Amino acid sequence: MPGIQSDFLQHLQELYNEKSLFLDPAECWTYGYDNSRRHNEPLAVVFPTTHQQIVDTVKLCNNHKVAITPRGSGTGTTGASVPSNNAIVLSTEHMANILTVDPDNRLMVVEPGVTNQAVQNAAAEHGFFWPPDPTSSAICTVGGNLAFNSAGPKAVKYGTPRENTLGLTCVTGAGETLTTGAYTTKSVVGYDLTRLIIGSEGTLAIITQATLKLTPLPESKITLQATYKSVESAAHAVSAIMAQPITPCALEFMDETAISLVKDDAQLNLPSTAKALLMIEVDGDAYGLEEMARKVADSASTDGLIDVSIASTEEQVKTLWKARKALSPSLRKIAPKKINEDVVVPVSHIPNLINGLQALSEQYQIPIVNFGHAGNGNIHVNLLIQAEQLDTAKTCLADVFALVIKLNGSLSGEHGIGLEKRDYIGLELDAVAIGIMKKIKSQFDPENLLNPDKVFPPS
Repeated sequence: MPGIQSDFLQHLQELYNEKSLFLDPAECWTYGYDNSRRHNEPLAVVFPTTHQQIVDTVKLCNNHKVAITPRGSGTGTTGASVPSNNAIVLSTEHMANILTVDPDNRLMVVEPGVTNQAVQNAAAEHGFFWPPDPTSSAICTVGGNLAFNSAGPKAVKYGTPRENTLGLTCVTGAGETLTTGAYTTKSVVGYDLTRLIIGSEGTLAIITQATLKLTPLPESKITLQATYKSVESAAHAVSAIMAQPITPCALEFMDETAISLVKDDAQLNLPSTAKALLMIEVDGDAYGLEEMARKVADSASTDGLIDVSIASTEEQVKTLWKARKALSPSLRKIAPKKINEDVVVPVSHIPNLINGLQALSEQYQIPIVNFGHAGNGNIHVNLLIQAEQLDTAKTCLADVFALVIKLNGSLSGEHGIGLEKRDYIGLELDAVAIGIMKKIKSQFDPENLLNPDKVFPPS
């Protein structure tokens, strides 16, 4: 094995110059992490700059049976960017070019290493935006957004990356170049491989180029804040909001503990009786927007409402969103070993989910904080554990997932499966579905070299 690795690394040095290849363990160490806090040291780290360089790298890895872990910025929370044993990390951070901005056709062509924020900035110059906007948008890459189908708050109205990507150029696990989708917004030629690859967590192909569908920026936005006496009241309000014709562009939920963590920093003037908070954002034409916001506020005025108010200044809006986006990092400071899951349940079942989580919190003596994208039932469940609670937390987490499935939910809305949830996918997927997915994987990646230990439990 050492001889084989030495031969492989020698060939790798022929593909990459010294600035695009890390072999020193000290340099490679950082690339063994992602935001799950898991770590495994890679054999090497490569930084390709072209599609052909990725093709050559994948073919070299096939020849030497070396696994590859694709990586963007490492902001994922499920361990999908943590390298497999004796694997190289293929980082796309040097492929960060915006290749085409085509406002006439409402699209943009980009490389995978470009950040979400850079896409938003470039699109905004032409009056557009790309709807996916994860909390880490300032640093997360488009390639990572596509790998996990990461969406963020605006998905409630505008959809996920799957609905906002027209086509891809990829390199399969066999080193073949694959082009999917079209340059048009309508196409039904063959199977939809674009949507298949999006969300596959780097297990099928490495994305080298993406054609993104852009949406015109709204003329104006209005942000509302609604507080409730109970989680049940807030959940009923979410159902009522989503049942009327005006779809908000964001509908965010915080439970009582989440509120307590942010209200001081955000200077939220909230009553002590507030047990749940909704952040509601409505966008559209400036003319008539206030009337739209009023209708949404009316639908949010269910039993248990304490107050619903409009953020009157741009500064208030920014502060409110800053507080929401700071929640996850704040919890990490409180509990460095916290477990962050992004489960999904039907909107009407949110009260049952929150109540069930509260019961589990009391049973296992683990604080659980809940917030997230209420409009589509995507709740971020945070188990604030200490180092000595790791074994207890695993049992608690299994019960969390069992509760979600009992409520007709899904184990993940946007974080993916990676290593963290792979042992639980049998709760949601039956043996037939998993078997077909593994066969699809073998067609794209016959040697099982792309992220081989992710998504599916080890055989």
